[in-house]
Amino acid sequence: MNAPEPAAAPPEAEVDLPPIGDRARYDALIEVMRNRVTVRKFEPAFTVPEEHYDLILEAARHAPSGANSQPWSFIVVREPEVKRQIADYFVAEQRFRAKAKMKFPTPDYRGLAEAPGFIVVLSDPRWVNAFPVLNDGSDLDRMYRENAERILLQSVAAATMSAHLAAAALGYCVWWVTAIGQEAAQEAMRPLLGIPEGMAVLDIFLFGPPAQKPYKRWRRPLDEIAMRDKYDEARHMTDAEFSAWIRERRHKVMFKDASRID
Repeated sequence: MNAPEPAAAPPEAEVDLPPIGDRARYDALIEVMRNRVTVRKFEPAFTVPEEHYDLILEAARHAPSGANSQPWSFIVVREPEVKRQIADYFVAEQRFRAKAKMKFPTPDYRGLAEAPGFIVVLSDPRWVNAFPVLNDGSDLDRMYRENAERILLQSVAAATMSAHLAAAALGYCVWWVTAIGQEAAQEAMRPLLGIPEGMAVLDIFLFGPPAQKPYKRWRRPLDEIAMRDKYDEARHMTDAEFSAWIRERRHKVMFKDASRID
């Protein structure tokens, strides 16, 4: 039996771009981006208006995606008990990491339970078949399939980032929870949210008013990351330099105010 054709939808608005070089929209956008800040403790008494969820997800659905597949789904979680149970899993993961001596500055996940805005981001791994794959089990097919998996993750990440920017434009602070790759995390959340077997939780997007004044974290300067025409070998870190960065700087740039980074 053939799959049904997608339902016809009203046409989207025509493309409306400013004249090339006009800074008005850029300046407004860059202010939103500069002020999109992560917090991990929100004001728990705040209730997100339903309209705000719609505005945020409207931004997410306009994100680019491989083959225009739009391989994302979103669950808005409003039940406090469900939030608490999801938070319990991540707090247990946080404690496990401490006991395992990973030496990773794991965030305090207790804030998940009190996040006013709580959106779970899903995808179906079968979407990789919408991208270039051979499906013949060959080494070449494995190469293409690995690339297709990256396309899927990039597509969903683009939608999640669009949601973050929309939330910031509405005045919210945000939290992008990415520690959901373990199968145990999937198994913990599927029954709570009625997620079908095979679907994958890729991100959790939290937002709300901050419980305390937010701060901007450090960003690498433009002249350190931007190159012209070819890679600048002088900027390539050795293994020793990478190890030193992880040992000496990672814990600072993850959580400290940008003004406190030496």
